Amino acid sequence: MRIPAINAKIGDWNYYIATLTFKDLAKNVKRIGDELHKSKTLSDMIQRSITKNYLSIKQYLLQNDERFFNSVVLAVYDGDPNWIEVDFDYKETRYTSIGLLEFTGDEKIFPVDGQHRIEGIKSALKENKALGNEEIPVILISHRKTKEGMERTRRLFSTLNRYAKPVTPSEIIALDEDDVVAIITRSLVENHVLFEGNRISLDKTKAISDKNKTAFTSIETLYNCNLYLLKAFMKEHNLKYNREEMLRKRPSGDFIQLFNDYSELFWNEFTKNIDHVRQFLKENSNAAALPYRNSDDGGKLLFRPLGLQPFVNSIIEINKKNNLTYGVILQRMNKINFNLNELPWKQVLWNDYEKVMLPKADKLVTHLLMYMYDSKLLTEKNVRELIKGYAAKINMGATETEELLEEIKDISKK
Repeated sequence: MRIPAINAKIGDWNYYIATLTFKDLAKNVKRIGDELHKSKTLSDMIQRSITKNYLSIKQYLLQNDERFFNSVVLAVYDGDPNWIEVDFDYKETRYTSIGLLEFTGDEKIFPVDGQHRIEGIKSALKENKALGNEEIPVILISHRKTKEGMERTRRLFSTLNRYAKPVTPSEIIALDEDDVVAIITRSLVENHVLFEGNRISLDKTKAISDKNKTAFTSIETLYNCNLYLLKAFMKEHNLKYNREEMLRKRPSGDFIQLFNDYSELFWNEFTKNIDHVRQFLKENSNAAALPYRNSDDGGKLLFRPLGLQPFVNSIIEINKKNNLTYGVILQRMNKINFNLNELPWKQVLWNDYEKVMLPKADKLVTHLLMYMYDSKLLTEKNVRELIKGYAAKINMGATETEELLEEIKDISKK
């Protein structure tokens, strides 16, 4: 194998930048064996670090014409690789870093960075051999299977993997052009009155900072709510819902437009029918969200990510069971008590003693909301789970809990 390459240096590492075809990569690059550890147990541990994520990389390669990868780092040892320098002058400048890397075939090559990409490529080639001539950039380093050489390569392996910064969910939402939910979430942020400007938190976490006094919700929470809407949209149109495929393969323009219209309709009805959300939109101050999200009484359920997500889920579940429009359901749901410091949210989502939010309880909150809307929508099993879960939260017996729940039962009908 002979490949064009550029010779370069950083720190005390000499390395070569080149490209390999998928076919050559699959043929010549093996999984890490005993190159980094003499111990079989430690070598096996590195092998086990290869997760099923490589399967999603395979699907990306098979389904996406705009596929692209950054470089993988490969370590080479044994054999007798030869660097053939190509020396040339151009405009009175002499270039000596360009040449050819020639391999005898006896070399052993393993990945220092890019294990999942390589496994994804190998797996994709088994299904589509036409990918074999596509090329991926590679960085090649020298490895020695001595105590010192193994230590040196291990250090590089851990550095590349430890300091590689994972992409945050909010960054994916902001940039992904294949994930239909990310596309629609961006559209809402750009075009919907409830999410425009400082009414949406763009922080890298789902939670909203206590310092943020303007946002209705966070972009990650909006994305998660839209995931619920996507599933409902697919069911309504009798389409098979495969979450992984929907988020990795860009659908047609017509599908995107239809789902965009569906999502806009939901959020329009939400904005129109929930009184305190409408009131929030009338606020013009730099603390517009403060009455609805604060550390005094917690504020309103819908201004907390831990409340908004199960609320949206409950609306969709009610719609599935009684086939009423989102507008009608939201109009009725507007009658429930959204105050976190009051029944039934106190000690479920809001700790009124320490003035902090409690860990998420999505299923319980969804059941509570449906129970308040119309208790007949819950199965006997759902009601038993509701009583048990609520009793555990408020630290009461089943009988006392049932009596409390009677106070909020079917409140939307009253």
